[in-house]
Amino acid sequence: MEALEPARGAEAGKGLAAYLLANVSGLADDMLGYLVERIPEAGADAELRGLTLGSCSSNLEAALSMVRHGIDVAAAQAPVTALEHARAMASRGHSVDVMLRFYRLGHEYFTEKLAESLTDSVDDPAVALRTFIDLERFGFRYIDRISSLVAAEYIAELDRRQNQARAERADVVRALLAGERVDTTRAERVLAHRLTGRQIGFVCWVDDRGVDLEGCARQVGRFLGAGHSLVVADGPLAVWGWASITGEVRTSLTGLATEFPGENRSVHIAVGSPHPGAAGFRTSHLEALRTRRVIELSGRVAPSITQFSDVALVDAISRDLDAARAFVAAQLGALARDDAKERGERGALLAVLDAQGSLATAARTLGIHRNTVLQRVRRAEQRRGRPATVEIAELHAALRVCDVLGASVLREQ
Repeated sequence: MEALEPARGAEAGKGLAAYLLANVSGLADDMLGYLVERIPEAGADAELRGLTLGSCSSNLEAALSMVRHGIDVAAAQAPVTALEHARAMASRGHSVDVMLRFYRLGHEYFTEKLAESLTDSVDDPAVALRTFIDLERFGFRYIDRISSLVAAEYIAELDRRQNQARAERADVVRALLAGERVDTTRAERVLAHRLTGRQIGFVCWVDDRGVDLEGCARQVGRFLGAGHSLVVADGPLAVWGWASITGEVRTSLTGLATEFPGENRSVHIAVGSPHPGAAGFRTSHLEALRTRRVIELSGRVAPSITQFSDVALVDAISRDLDAARAFVAAQLGALARDDAKERGERGALLAVLDAQGSLATAARTLGIHRNTVLQRVRRAEQRRGRPATVEIAELHAALRVCDVLGASVLREQ
């Protein structure tokens, strides 16, 4: 008798599958109502609701047909409507977990309907139990297989859409940086970034991997006053960023370094000046790139946060590095050596010029005695070969270039 139970259960299962197949359309409608009640996203729009119904219908028909004809569950393939439903969920931005709830709850519905139907159609409790176990095991394995297939299609569709969005965004950024005429409305939609306010471009880069550069860039944007920043990767070790500012613009980056915890403090940051509109998007970005160039020319190893306005003069003079070296040598003479003594003398002379000739102010800036400042300035004038009052603007510029670029524009000892 026990040996007959599996066989009788299998036959009962085939009979029940045939019975349910005859009303698969009504079952699908009922399942749709069951899902919509529990998953609000299922009825979000007519197209998604239609695809959900199609997926219910095609999955029920496929599973019941396989049971009816004794087809092994390993042969199950995701129906076309189920795959299209997965793609629709991805296109609407629903999470994969929400999509998979359709299958978990669909299995729940199938289990309830199975129990009701067995009670009505099979009199022998032992056969009913055997049939229920067999069909439930088949249903679980079917759902496990199909949900994996539709999840893979969901992820593939999400990747396709993300790649398409990245490519479209990259194309808009390229056009803006090339100075091409763009449709501002479309560009703002693609970039999710306002082009009507003042634009501040910035660059963040590191020497080694392991830093959340995108997160750092968003922190820079927030510090500058933007609720949302546009961030674009520039290889594995750098990102470009833009902040659109409609209110007051920060004139100083003092305090920005404290925004970065731990390993994020190893980030170099170069920030352009604010400029209006789509043209400003390009201009400020180019300023940030030029600031980065100056920082890298200076040979600085320690991370730094630098505004273009602080190095604009140095950037202009150093566009032709050989010409910059010649300019420094002509203005500073023997003072243009990369040596500790000359460095101290150049620092004192620069501090005095920055202070418009005040030795006291320069001394406070340098943290040394006023007389020490005076002595260093006199030695600096001797090395230069003429007083600091001769070609004072050119001297000031040469000292500023040396202060920023150091060995890049100085003679060796």
